[in-house]
Amino acid sequence: MRAKADVGVLAALFFVSGISGLIYQSLWMRLLSLVFGVTIYAASAVLTSFMAGLALGAVIGGWLARRVRSPLRWFGGIELGIGAAALLTAPALNFLTHTWTGLQGLLTGHLWALTIARFVCSFAVLIVPTLLMGATLPLVVRSSLRDRELVGPRAGLLYTANTTGAITGALLAGFVLIGTVGIQRSFYVAAALNAIVGLLALVLATRNSATPALSSPSSLPPIPPPTARATERVVLLAFALSGFAALALEVIWFRVLVLVVAATSYEFTTMLAAVLLGIAAGSALATPLLRRSWNWIRAFGTAQIATGFVTVAAMSLYFDGYAAGWFRGSDHVASLFVIVPAATAMGFAFPMGIRAATGLQHTGDGDAGARVARLYAANVGGGIAGAAVSGFLLLPAFGSRVSLIFLALLCVLSGLLLQRCAATKKRRTSLTPAVMTLMVFGALAARTPNPFVAVQGRRIPPDERPLFLEEGRQTTVGVYGRATGGRVLYLDGLHQANDSAETVHVHRQIGLLPAALHPAPTRALVIGLGGGVTSGALSQIDGLTLDVVELSDSVVRAAEWFSHVNHNVLFRPNVRLRVGDGRNYLLTTPERYDIITADIIQPIHAGAGNLYSVEYFRLAKRALAPGGVMLQWIGARPISHYKLIARTFLDAFPNATVWVRGTLLVGTVEPLRLDAEAFQRKSDQVATRHALTQVGLASFDALLSQYTAGPEQLRAFLGSGRILSDDLPLVEYHRSLPRHEPIVDTSALHGDPDRWVVR
Repeated sequence: MRAKADVGVLAALFFVSGISGLIYQSLWMRLLSLVFGVTIYAASAVLTSFMAGLALGAVIGGWLARRVRSPLRWFGGIELGIGAAALLTAPALNFLTHTWTGLQGLLTGHLWALTIARFVCSFAVLIVPTLLMGATLPLVVRSSLRDRELVGPRAGLLYTANTTGAITGALLAGFVLIGTVGIQRSFYVAAALNAIVGLLALVLATRNSATPALSSPSSLPPIPPPTARATERVVLLAFALSGFAALALEVIWFRVLVLVVAATSYEFTTMLAAVLLGIAAGSALATPLLRRSWNWIRAFGTAQIATGFVTVAAMSLYFDGYAAGWFRGSDHVASLFVIVPAATAMGFAFPMGIRAATGLQHTGDGDAGARVARLYAANVGGGIAGAAVSGFLLLPAFGSRVSLIFLALLCVLSGLLLQRCAATKKRRTSLTPAVMTLMVFGALAARTPNPFVAVQGRRIPPDERPLFLEEGRQTTVGVYGRATGGRVLYLDGLHQANDSAETVHVHRQIGLLPAALHPAPTRALVIGLGGGVTSGALSQIDGLTLDVVELSDSVVRAAEWFSHVNHNVLFRPNVRLRVGDGRNYLLTTPERYDIITADIIQPIHAGAGNLYSVEYFRLAKRALAPGGVMLQWIGARPISHYKLIARTFLDAFPNATVWVRGTLLVGTVEPLRLDAEAFQRKSDQVATRHALTQVGLASFDALLSQYTAGPEQLRAFLGSGRILSDDLPLVEYHRSLPRHEPIVDTSALHGDPDRWVVR
């Protein structure tokens, strides 16, 4: 009874440890994106460094588990260390920001050198806490052992508890903490959880001064004898392939499901929680079975085969049903049908693999902990490769459908290989079961629908037909043609732009209003290309050199389909395109611009908080030349959203003015100066006059008519209150704000533009 109670307490402690671990992961990924950007190269470097720390920690933890007398005491001390080290990562990131600014300048133009440098820098920041996190599993497994036959069940129980905690941590971070208390305070919450776990583990360790030795092998149920050292290597390989498939599938699921759900932080959190939920559920289902005397290598192989089958079957079921109108395009429904079944199969296989590996030969308890560590390290190492290969190679080269089938096939093949190792010599010579399995899998895979086809007529209107589709490294892009004429651009399933007269007018206005306000602009920067209309309009200004920073090279190729409204901007001699993260560019560039503006970026989309925070606006302000102008689109938004964005912009630009019925904000370092003579000189240039006329700015009076209010009126309208920051991205995490608000009424905003006119 004492042993069972201890295992229950350990499971509870490991559950809480899982909560803090996922909170940290969410916070680190967000903070590091502020330094390195959100390109796939940067994100992959950060994820790789995180998982490499876990894998290295697992190896070290396994080594410790064989040697220390009280692994529980070590577990408690390590949990305290995780909390302390995690709290130090935020100031370490501040130091890293300054270091990275100089380093990126030296490596600009060398993509892989930059990626390696990102990995090294993020690894240096995360190595201590992630190494400690990775070491906990083998130590806590080792501290729970009493009887050898319990290695598998207890490892499964603890893995289930930790993964369930991870679900809780992901949901807490994504739905509550970041949008309510902010990133820094979320670190304190997670560190407090580590402290609680560590202290309780130390108390528990005093009751169990040493871990008893395992019972002798003679008391165990019969376990299949070891087939060979090669079998152990096959099990290890299967774990690596399982990790590879799991992380690669996670990338593909996220990219596929944004075709049917909104690409917000909440949807991505739900999908991550669905992955963890499936893994925890599968592990929980498998754990009671692990006491049985089965051929566990064969059972592990069967579970791997089932994972491959369930992966393609779940995708087929959902998208067939979605195309037929049976399922809604909600994040919960999509995750339930596509992710949870396959993740459950993965979770079911994991403890079976541990049971198979620990049953290969009778060893001491310390060796069992080391085996768990090696298996975990192989699984994490495979995951590192899977996350990178899926984004860099599989998706852009083969698309989501083929990539998913390939990854499912890897699971099936690893399962067949395991079953071959577990079979008798006579049965190994027969290929019939394997051939039949592959034939059935092939038939199932062949009917897996193309997600792009499935969304046609649902999220994509039925009168739109695809002209250009690309699942790129960074973004899934589609250009569709309407039956009535015209084209529409979708990024990750979201409408980004079209070539209708109204939309084109708005996008051109975003580019040309600051050009009309600045007396003589010569350098301009546009963050985001989109359909290219904003950049194309600004490129028409005589004597202007334009830099455009676009995150996705797929968007660049899609913009060519809008050359009839974007003035063929990609091929204009005065335009220089940079593929990268816009905020990261502002952080590292030495350039100074007369104009900074941005293509429309919806503030509630995942990651958009980085482009609406006060820190971002201050970076833009720093990049302005003397007399420079920054324009920020705000649009028609719910009241609290509008006031948060406008109040934040006003904090960075105290001289901000409001234009076009309150939809555009203009920031200047000095008070705005409207020079009629300078405007006329620009209008005397043919190309400039033509561009300004297209958006109703043919005269100086027409420009003044677009004025709404000055900074004093804006302050009075907004009132006092919170602003958006990197620490508290409230609009991106908008569920912390009032719901069902009306759209802001800016009719009370009015002022006299003559106060800014130079006489």
